[in-house]
Amino acid sequence: MAQRKKAFRIVIIVLIFIFYFFLAARPVPRESILVPKWISFLGSEQLADNVSDQLTAQFADGTIQLTAGNRHNYFGKFIPFSLGTNFGYFDLSGQLILNRIRADEIYLSQNMWVEYSAQPSILEIRNIFDEVITTINNPQGYPVLLDDRIFILGSEQNTLSEIGVNGNVLWSYDFAAPLTGIDVKAGLVLTGSLDGVIEVFDTSGVRIFHFEPGGSRYEVILGVALSDDGSRIGVISGIDQQRFLLLERFGVTPGDFRVVYHEFLDSGFRRPVRILFVDDDRHIVFERTGGLGSLNIRTRHSFFIPLDGAIQAVEESGDQGYLFLVTVPAAGTDHSLRSANRNLVGIRFPQHRWLAFHRITGREMIFLTAPFESDDVFLGRYGQNLFVGGGRTLIAFELEEL
Repeated sequence: MAQRKKAFRIVIIVLIFIFYFFLAARPVPRESILVPKWISFLGSEQLADNVSDQLTAQFADGTIQLTAGNRHNYFGKFIPFSLGTNFGYFDLSGQLILNRIRADEIYLSQNMWVEYSAQPSILEIRNIFDEVITTINNPQGYPVLLDDRIFILGSEQNTLSEIGVNGNVLWSYDFAAPLTGIDVKAGLVLTGSLDGVIEVFDTSGVRIFHFEPGGSRYEVILGVALSDDGSRIGVISGIDQQRFLLLERFGVTPGDFRVVYHEFLDSGFRRPVRILFVDDDRHIVFERTGGLGSLNIRTRHSFFIPLDGAIQAVEESGDQGYLFLVTVPAAGTDHSLRSANRNLVGIRFPQHRWLAFHRITGREMIFLTAPFESDDVFLGRYGQNLFVGGGRTLIAFELEEL
């Protein structure tokens, strides 16, 4: 009998140890550092000297020729930037491909850009080589360049038109209220409007989905986002109470989206809110009072990441499980303090399913906080490369794990 009791105690101790190991133990976190790679200074307005000769020489073996038909294969290696009064593109080595001084409003995308006035009579859409690729006469609105597509948002913000390469209108749609958000991915166009409605359109401009989230005292859409494959929609809606919603496509019907997750967001904002899918659509992140909200798409586990200040800039990839942003003290803070207390913040998403559920808090997801002393801010990403801009300087870092 004594032997049985002793064996029983041993079994109990072993089970308790196993239970503790899986539910209480934590893996040793990876140490992540940013290693400087290069620094580039923004001088006067210029197109990089002999850029055409450089590119032609680079592809002199004939595998890729620099022609209008296949330049798109090369565009992905150029990073668009807007910093202070300068904007343009640079490559991964820090070479400025295009460096222009902003004279008016600009819309800058991966492969196209346009400069425009308050009431433009003509719009010239240009590529990264400063060549005009599309001219739009009498646009009666403002340009929106998303996912290599050209749109015109009407002057009253309640009309959206897609423009073809010849400057002609491909389709147009009139909304019941001004638009408050637009996103374009995977051939779909997602819109949110002041009356609390989200709508999805296909490549022909046909509306395939219409939804009113409701549930708030004031119905308004403050932020919308499409996943890269077009299968999910993220929404920030309403004031008093504000909500975050995730919708997913069901079945084979392109417009069959349904709510799979929602969360109330305390007092919320009364302005447009940043919301985006990151980390190859594994997470969706969004601004919320006091910090950043994050949802793991697979586990449906939500995190609140507290931040010391408001978000001023965020890189949009969140690639390989890392996201970087710059915070600034809230409005109303003394200007000198606002300039002196900006921070570059690095966030690492939990990669293990059980860890995502139980072990990591939002604050523990922050692995980097570094002073950032510049009023002008730029952030960009390409794989392991983080590009940071301040003042008239661009710096590249490589993210390394030790």
